[in-house]
Amino acid sequence: MTIKKDSVAVITGAGSGIGRALAVRIAKEGVAGLALADLNTEGLAETADLITGRAKITTHKVDVADRDAMRQFADDVLREHGRVTHIINNAGVALGGTVNDVSLDEIEWLMGVNFWGVVHGTKFFLPHLEKEDSAHIVNISSLFGMVAPPGQAAYCASKFAVRGFTESLRHELEGTNIAVSSVHPGGVKTNIVNNARIAEGVSISEEELEKQRKFQNKLLSRTTPERAAEIIVTGMLWREPRILVGPDAAVISRIARIFPKSYFAVVNFLSGGNLNDEVYRAKQRAKAADQNVKE
Repeated sequence: MTIKKDSVAVITGAGSGIGRALAVRIAKEGVAGLALADLNTEGLAETADLITGRAKITTHKVDVADRDAMRQFADDVLREHGRVTHIINNAGVALGGTVNDVSLDEIEWLMGVNFWGVVHGTKFFLPHLEKEDSAHIVNISSLFGMVAPPGQAAYCASKFAVRGFTESLRHELEGTNIAVSSVHPGGVKTNIVNNARIAEGVSISEEELEKQRKFQNKLLSRTTPERAAEIIVTGMLWREPRILVGPDAAVISRIARIFPKSYFAVVNFLSGGNLNDEVYRAKQRAKAADQNVKE
C-alpha cells in the first residue's frame, strides 16, 4: 500500500475528468497534501473546491509539454509541500484524423502533452520519490495504448509510447521503494472526445462533426470519471502494475491478446459492425465536404 496519511500526491490534468476525480478520491484517503496541475485554472479551482479532508491543496498552472515549466513545477511542489510520494501523470489531449490528414506539427503537439508530459513528470519528480520509504508513479495510458483503431494513429502512438516507457521503468525500479503503474482507461465520460482537436487535413462541417462526437460518446463513454478514479486508486493500493479501467478495456485487451492480428475485426463484429461503418461514413462525409469546397 503506497497511499498513507502522510502522502503528498501530484496530479497533472487535474482541472477536469479523471484527474479531478482522482484528486477528490485520493483526498478521501486522508493524505497530507495534493499538488494539482492543469492549464485550465478555472477547472483547477473547481476541483480544489470539491475536495474535502485535511489535505493541503496547491494549484499550479502548468504546460506539461514545457520542460522548463515542469522542472519549475517540481521545485514549486517541493517548496510548498516539502516532499512528494506520488506522481500521477494524467494530462492528455486527443487528435482525430488519419495519417494522411494529420500534420507533423499536430503530431508534435499531441506527443508533447501525452508522451513528453509523462516523461517530464517522471524525470523531474523521480529524484524526490527515491528519498521516500514508499512512493508511486502512475502514468495514464489508454485502451488505445494496447489496440490501434484506424483514424487514431497519432493518439495511439502517444499512448503506446506511455505504456512502453512505463513498463520499462517498472522493470528498472523492481525491488525498490517505488511502485510503477500503467493505467489503461477504456471509454470514460470525460470531455476528451468533445475537446479533441480535428486534424487540419480533415474537411468536415460542424454538423457532421457533432454527429461523430455523439456517436463516439455513446459508443465509448461507458465509465464515469468517479468510477475510473475508484478503480485506479484501488489498483494503486494493491500496487498493481497494470490497471484496466472499465469493462470495455478488460474485454478488448483480452481480445487483442487472443487475436493479435485480427482484433479490430473481432471488436467490430461484436459491436455489430458499427466501428467500420462509422469509419466509412466519416471518410465519405470528409470527401463530400472536401469536394464541396473545391467546387
